[in-house]
Amino acid sequence: MPAEFLESALLRESGFRHAFFTRRGGVSEGPYASLNFSRSVGDDPERVTQNFALAGETLGLGPERIHFLAQVHGNAAVGLNGDESASATAEREGDALVSRAPGLACGVRIADCVPILVADEQSGAVAAIHAGWRGIVRGVIEAGLARLRETAGGDVKLVAALGPHIRLWSFEVGEDVAEELAAVSPVPCVVRRDGMKPHVRLDNIVRAKLVAAGVAAERIDDVGGCTFSEDERFFSYRRDGKTGGRHLAAIVTRPA
Repeated sequence: MPAEFLESALLRESGFRHAFFTRRGGVSEGPYASLNFSRSVGDDPERVTQNFALAGETLGLGPERIHFLAQVHGNAAVGLNGDESASATAEREGDALVSRAPGLACGVRIADCVPILVADEQSGAVAAIHAGWRGIVRGVIEAGLARLRETAGGDVKLVAALGPHIRLWSFEVGEDVAEELAAVSPVPCVVRRDGMKPHVRLDNIVRAKLVAAGVAAERIDDVGGCTFSEDERFFSYRRDGKTGGRHLAAIVTRPA
């Protein structure tokens, strides 16, 4: 069974190879079944290596060209020139990865946070952004897009896609978190009902922030999927805790 993934029609039509991988179609077992992309959660490292090989087949490049960072829920945006090794990139802290180097994929690993893949149709530069609630509050979306514009140079024509993440009725938060997110959101994002804790629509915030940063609303896609409620398709940190897998979302640069 090949690695299962979701795809954005907008990114595909713009000529960008990419994938929002689900948990299906890999070789890992137990709580990591089956397409897990993290070696630090307790999975067999060799199985994770095989899963990256499967991802490389889907993306059309070698697994050693799939880059991702040590994510820390911050706002650091890291640029790659193409000479770095994927293993070296994985040791660098950050939550947004940007490049226009040929034949390279920028990726993020997620298990409830919002994966955002962004591309510039003019230069072929791409960005992968890991947008958890803390990163959203700290400005990771703005930082990632600023680094993408800097990397692209000149005028940009951006297209973006959101991947599977924890959705509104699964994302219950405390009042403190709700207030922090509401304070940075350009649009309403918190839903309150009698007898319930606040719930938050992260996709509302992400879309609004992308638009505020210069991405046209009609050039933003959402491939769907709730990581928390769809346990057969997705891993979820909130549902499963530390003993569970991580997804990969990745996008490949293309010639200008």
